[in-house]
Amino acid sequence: MLKAVILIGGPQKGTRFRPLSFEVPKPLFPVAGVPMIQHHIEACAQVPGMQEILLIGFYQPDEPLTQFLEAAQQEFHLPVRYLQEFAPLGTGGGLYHFRDQILAGGPEAFFVLNADVCSDFPLSAMLEAHRHQRHPFLLLGTTANRTQSLNYGCMVENPQTHEVLHYVEKPSTFISDIINCGIYLFSPEALKPLRDVFQRNQQDGQLEDSPGLWPGAGTIRLEQDVFSALAGQGQIYVHLTDGIWSQIKSAGSALYASRLYLSRYQTTHPERLAKHTPGGPRIRGNVYIHPTAKVAPSAVLGPNVSIGKGVTVGEGVRLRESIVLHGATLQEHTCVLHSIVGWGSTVGRWARVEGTPNDPNPNDPRARMDSESLFKDGKLLPAITILGCRVRIPAEVLILNSIVLPHKELSRSFTNQIIL
Repeated sequence: MLKAVILIGGPQKGTRFRPLSFEVPKPLFPVAGVPMIQHHIEACAQVPGMQEILLIGFYQPDEPLTQFLEAAQQEFHLPVRYLQEFAPLGTGGGLYHFRDQILAGGPEAFFVLNADVCSDFPLSAMLEAHRHQRHPFLLLGTTANRTQSLNYGCMVENPQTHEVLHYVEKPSTFISDIINCGIYLFSPEALKPLRDVFQRNQQDGQLEDSPGLWPGAGTIRLEQDVFSALAGQGQIYVHLTDGIWSQIKSAGSALYASRLYLSRYQTTHPERLAKHTPGGPRIRGNVYIHPTAKVAPSAVLGPNVSIGKGVTVGEGVRLRESIVLHGATLQEHTCVLHSIVGWGSTVGRWARVEGTPNDPNPNDPRARMDSESLFKDGKLLPAITILGCRVRIPAEVLILNSIVLPHKELSRSFTNQIIL
């Protein structure tokens, strides 16, 4: 028997995802047509022996999250439950706090997945490796180039046994090109080191003369408090993958993740990809169109386009490398490239909405998405264009490399600006 835990974080996280995370919790943001964490749940549900999927985070269990959980349970015929933390507890604190729920029923092991990763989730291969050689912690690892590896948790492995000998989260100098994917398989005994960290935090708090339980005692960072401390002690092992993997930290990385998932649909979900039909729009490459969307036959879509529920795409529209969220309207002859069009937004006829992609170097197979910052030397860096919800773009204007916050009605063109 197996379980899976998906760490979805909370509203104080995902700030780089604004303005898109204003409307919907980041884990429910649609990537390739379905909520981000549905990809995780689909992968977990396919593992034989999976009994339950738990979501742990600090979000209020509001209507969108509750509806998503109900729909997921019906679709995958598995209990999918949300466990809300009383405070943000870090990547390991929630696991320790809800340990009784995780271990209920006596699972042989449980997967732990970060919500903000895009992957082909080789969970069955990890399970096979775990059963072949049982250890408390099995981490999924992949490779990055020397400079980009500094943005991730880096691990040095023993090439014969795959034991993790050394682990450093975001090192200041190069340590290893093997990086942590944020996807783990833990044995039940993996919770013992978390208990040790909790007790140590409690003692440290009491030394500071705080009466009762120190509020920070429950905060446990898996990477720094557990992996770094236990590396080289025969407890942590790595399973390397060469499949697709990317972090989803910003809106630009969501667009890249959408491309990876859409290309994967060719083998996993061909029914989700739009086909070129007589009298229908022209489809180039991988495109997802929600069944309720209305797309004019003279529109040209693709590659890497995702169109949400109730979207209207007018005559002569050109869409490429973009996500159009539900209820948006693209009037006749608009051109949208490398952009995300927010919920219920309207782009006027003959307008052009364009961004600059920040994709990994295609000539370097180990290149990853840069965790881009918006500014450099006080200037806004060119990036994808984002329209927040219910933004109105007038006819015949250009919006280039800009971020438009929700409920704005523009009257002219903008380039390289954040429109507050």
